[in-house]
Amino acid sequence: MAAKIPAGLHKRRSEGADSKTLERALAEPLHRPLGHLRQGLALLGGVALVSYPFVFTGPFPIHIMIMIFLYALMAQAWNILAGYCGQISLGHVVFFGIGAYASGFLFTKFGVMPWLGMGVGVVLSVIVAVLIGLPTLRLKGHYFAIATLVIGEIVQIVFLRWDAVGAASGFWLPIVRESPWRNFQFNQTKVPYYFIALVFLLAACAVVWQLGRSRLGYYFRAIREDPEAAASLGVNVTRYKAYAFMLSGGLMSLAGSFYAHYVLVVDPETVFPSTLSILVVLMAVMGGVGTLWGPVIGAAVLVPLSEATRIWFGGTGGTVDLMIYGVLIVLLSIYRPDGLVGLFQRRSTAVPTVAAPGEETP
Repeated sequence: MAAKIPAGLHKRRSEGADSKTLERALAEPLHRPLGHLRQGLALLGGVALVSYPFVFTGPFPIHIMIMIFLYALMAQAWNILAGYCGQISLGHVVFFGIGAYASGFLFTKFGVMPWLGMGVGVVLSVIVAVLIGLPTLRLKGHYFAIATLVIGEIVQIVFLRWDAVGAASGFWLPIVRESPWRNFQFNQTKVPYYFIALVFLLAACAVVWQLGRSRLGYYFRAIREDPEAAASLGVNVTRYKAYAFMLSGGLMSLAGSFYAHYVLVVDPETVFPSTLSILVVLMAVMGGVGTLWGPVIGAAVLVPLSEATRIWFGGTGGTVDLMIYGVLIVLLSIYRPDGLVGLFQRRSTAVPTVAAPGEETP
């Protein structure tokens, strides 16, 4: 459905190119349906994702995809706060660790079902996001980034010395053979983990997709572009930044809970490393910050790269993967600042020129 052209606009058509451009913009449909090519690619991608674990049945190929889904989920969570609201956080690992500890500890000490523990982790992360966000979200630019980085280090030190949750040693989750879906432990195959991680990622993408088309998303983008202008129009900047922080922290916590029950071990060095926050930032930036598919593309590139260097060079890859990350980020910053997703959106985002009556299309 095309937007209605104001009657007065026809009288000013002779004033020049500006009125013609405005008329063409107003004539654009509000929502463009997916073309046949995109529909076909989406269907093909869905079939490929569903069939993947049954084609590549080895544990390692499935593990790689699970890690891609997990990192993409974390990058998508960070993207909500930074890409849509403009708040660069370097301490998002706090929420990842809270989710891992909440779900893992409740399951280990009290036998609480992991699915319920995930919900507890999300609630705790939302509360912590409010407690952290209220004083720090008033900071701007690199001051907020530094504050979140410091908070992440402080939280890790607290858990390193907290004897009730195992201090520096952490704890191991008990292996339970019966009721695999209830206890979130699949000892015979990784396929259930694959599909659970995929569903979590698709849910996060659905949240971001809806956010991009909602009033809340418009407020976020207005705050990102110009907080003062948004405030002058009546937007409570601090409140909506807190909403973004809460939503982002909740999704990050979900990834932490999944990881704890996937590897069955939780300790501060594993779930609170500052490098995890940096990796999530790199993935989102490489793919494209503030876009729907950018974090997914970034994770799909960097996770296999990290695993490949680890296999080739042994151990952790001799930090070769981090050096390659750095080179790629520099090249993208120079030649493709909108990220890898810009390669795919270049044509799709181009607005077709609609010729006015009596004109030729340039």
